[in-house]
Amino acid sequence: MELRTFSYIDILQPQLTGFLQTVSQGFLPLERQASLFIEIAPGIAINKLTDVALKNTRVIPGMQIVERAYGLLELHSFDQGEVRQAGQVILQAMGVDESSRMKPKILSEETITGIEGYHSQLINRFRHGDMIAEKQTLYLIEMMPAGYAAVCANEAEKASPVHLMEVVSFGAVGRLWLGGNEAEIAEARAAILNTLAGITGRSVS
Repeated sequence: MELRTFSYIDILQPQLTGFLQTVSQGFLPLERQASLFIEIAPGIAINKLTDVALKNTRVIPGMQIVERAYGLLELHSFDQGEVRQAGQVILQAMGVDESSRMKPKILSEETITGIEGYHSQLINRFRHGDMIAEKQTLYLIEMMPAGYAAVCANEAEKASPVHLMEVVSFGAVGRLWLGGNEAEIAEARAAILNTLAGITGRSVS
């Protein structure tokens, strides 16, 4: 197994929690729980790691996604120690440590000010989170591996009262859509870039 993403979220923020409650097909997280996102390859092997975590800790699985190439697992609990222990038993089962994860790589990033009404409609039609209004600022970021999009969303929400519209945390690339005024987006962007810069690991080719 290849470890792609391994990231803790200490306290789930309200908007990200609501988003996960909308899109998750497992046992839904609650605000202020701790969370762990793990992404591996090959995807089907995520079942083994889910089994290891649930048999050895009291964490709750929110998402187990197997797509074409990768598998994603999200675990949560009010007990941060349980979540961290789940991460450790998973790493032990894989025979790796946290440094084996991939270092995130930004593929694209855009800040678009004063979006037009038809543009906001297009975004609002597909989003699973909050909405964006005409003339607000839109922030978009695309990264790999995908699993880091969730922690970026959480840290952005901690830093600024932005609108979290969509998060894609599985698949070939991760994506995040945020809306708000220009100053709010600037604060959120700084938090996202700082978060990504602080994640160590092996370089993504």
